Amino acid sequence: MTKAIRIHETGGPDVLRWEDIEVGNPGPGQVLLQQRACGLNYIDVYVRSGLYPAGDLPAVLGMEAVGVVDTLGEGVSGLAPGDRVAYPMTLGAYTQARVIDADRLVRVPDSISDETAAAMMLKGLTAHYLLFRTYPVQPGDSILVYAAAGGVGLLLCQWANLLGANVIGCVGSEAKAQLARDNGCHHTILYRDEDIPTRVREITAGEGVAAAYDSIGRATFAASLDSLRPFGVLATYGNASGPTEPFDPKILAGKGSLYVTRPTLATHISTRALLDEGAQRLFEVVGSGKVRVSVNQTLPLADCAEAHRQLEARETTGSTVLKI
Repeated sequence: MTKAIRIHETGGPDVLRWEDIEVGNPGPGQVLLQQRACGLNYIDVYVRSGLYPAGDLPAVLGMEAVGVVDTLGEGVSGLAPGDRVAYPMTLGAYTQARVIDADRLVRVPDSISDETAAAMMLKGLTAHYLLFRTYPVQPGDSILVYAAAGGVGLLLCQWANLLGANVIGCVGSEAKAQLARDNGCHHTILYRDEDIPTRVREITAGEGVAAAYDSIGRATFAASLDSLRPFGVLATYGNASGPTEPFDPKILAGKGSLYVTRPTLATHISTRALLDEGAQRLFEVVGSGKVRVSVNQTLPLADCAEAHRQLEARETTGSTVLKI
């Protein structure tokens, strides 16, 4: 038996339960993992609330964690008991121990702590695909980053700055604006007080941005489109304010032959080659210290409901880690 956070029904943070579960033994191609810490992500809220499917209930939530390999199943190669590993985008992370497919795991370098690894896999690989695949940022590009003081946002700002971009961050308070600026953001927009497209045009001398990385969804979709330069890319990769409404593609023509895409991390790590490429680049940039992972909240896994409440109330900055 081990302890885990499960839901028996979808709903608010109160549906999260800390309870005993049976783990079982690893089957072919799997390992038994003793976990050390989990990351908290907005996708966990989507699954808990029912926006995204959790599968059969009761279900263990959580999408990323770091731990140590305990036992190998039949046919597993390239891993050994005692190896420190991490993974993103695999439901069932909110637990002390779990069985998981070995091909979802990557070894964690010694230069990266458990806390950092737990916070960086899903968010860091999201920043990677946005900056290198969805719209490959070039030196001199202006980009718009929403939730710039959040976990993904801080990584996007730092990494895009490193690539030579002019980074514009959208935040909800002056304190968050300062945090974004401290992490590579050149300009900030207070979305509650300022009109986003107007400020973007002012900052870019009327041109607009090459890409808008929008994790907010419904509330910011129109503003993101109106902030783009001709041929610009809107990457709407989250739904913090709810899913975007259906729209007529003809509006993209009148606004400058724009592109809209809805990428997912699951697609961008769907093969071993894709996962390894992203993880290697992420480990290199974090291990070198060129991009810092800001773990600004740490709670016990048993207090997961409180962590969800803080995240949804926008009381958090950077990443939250749930310690086991």
